[in-house]
Amino acid sequence: MHNSVYLIGRLTEEPEVKKFDDGKSRLSISLAVQRDYKNENGIYETDFIRCILWNGIASHTSDYCHKGDLVGIKGRLQARSYEENNETKYITEVIVDRVSFLASKKQDEEVKEEK
Repeated sequence: MHNSVYLIGRLTEEPEVKKFDDGKSRLSISLAVQRDYKNENGIYETDFIRCILWNGIASHTSDYCHKGDLVGIKGRLQARSYEENNETKYITEVIVDRVSFLASKKQDEEVKEEK
């Protein structure tokens, strides 16, 4: 069995780490990942994928990445459920093992201005 996910996308919000009393840190981000094909209107659709980062990788991502930055991630899918108002809610998210900083939104804008 194999459970690996590789994604390249842009951060949809400014990363903010949550610290817990036991010393662990967690970062929850949403990654906007553009699909490889256009829809019937000729537009590339985008998926917004929830990703969870823990401890050191969470802190480093928060320190060096910002909203709009292009990042690559490697991780695994995790499905879980919880109860809310007597209703079971299901969530599928990516637990991130590695983040690669690819380009900042600011760098991309500077390149476009030079052209």
